[in-house]
Amino acid sequence: MGFARQNRSAVRTPQTGIFALGDAAHIFLELSLLPGIGAAQLLSTVAKIHEPRTTVGGVNLVVGLRPELWRSVAPQATPPDAAGFDEPLRGAGGYAMPATQADLWLWFAGASYDVVFDSAMSALDVLRDAVRVERELDGWDYRHSRDLTGFEDGTENPTLQDAPEVAIADGEPGEGASIVLFQQWRHERSWRALTQEQQEAAMGRTKADSIELDEGEMPPDAHVARAKDVVDGQERKIFRRNLPYGNVLEHGTIFIGFSCEQSRLVRMLSRMAGAEDGVRDALTHYTTPLTGAYYVVPAVQDLRAFD
Repeated sequence: MGFARQNRSAVRTPQTGIFALGDAAHIFLELSLLPGIGAAQLLSTVAKIHEPRTTVGGVNLVVGLRPELWRSVAPQATPPDAAGFDEPLRGAGGYAMPATQADLWLWFAGASYDVVFDSAMSALDVLRDAVRVERELDGWDYRHSRDLTGFEDGTENPTLQDAPEVAIADGEPGEGASIVLFQQWRHERSWRALTQEQQEAAMGRTKADSIELDEGEMPPDAHVARAKDVVDGQERKIFRRNLPYGNVLEHGTIFIGFSCEQSRLVRMLSRMAGAEDGVRDALTHYTTPLTGAYYVVPAVQDLRAFD
């Protein structure tokens, strides 16, 4: 059934994998269209891996599309401010975050790496004539909720009850969709040379119990202060699903931030880079962004329109 014939009067359902916490193994694939392959053809191919992902092996799959590509076939299913990460984000003192936008983003998550691996391989078999793989990244849990800086990650997240309000667009266009910011951040060894007090000042939280520093003690460049988007006294939250990646020699954080509107994510990065006021996030001196892309994560019904 073509998208033009799809009845959008029903309530749209977000992709459930956005909120499926607790999986231990993760594979991320970023893929680009092969020459001659259009958006509709890609979506009809993606639809062939849609049903098995919900029932086989306990694997969740979240599908994201380049905003411009998805809008070309489903304008009413695309949040209005969604746009690709097509240019580097320039910040203070020549600092920049790279733009590595691809066309298709697949996130496989499950209880063990073998089932995630098999699902990702099967998906690539289905997609082999439509896309090329730009990047693969594997993620894993570390001390339950901590990242490789040793600090608890996601402490500012809303509860799962409130997360859909933060992560999922409400109202046309784009009802039931989310926008995800996907980045790979390499951790530099210089971080481990800092004392715990210095690390806590850079982060803006205590390390052991993740308590935010008092206002009078919070450095202006602390990550907690720079990563917040406050408008008219109200913080505009996002829903983070960050994960560690890598090995002993090279490792870091996979940033996976979902939002109902892209402007929240854009402003967070702008503040971290010091693009607004020249104050760079302290963490950017100890972590290096290697990739950057935005994807629309469509509602389930809108993806199924291409079955």
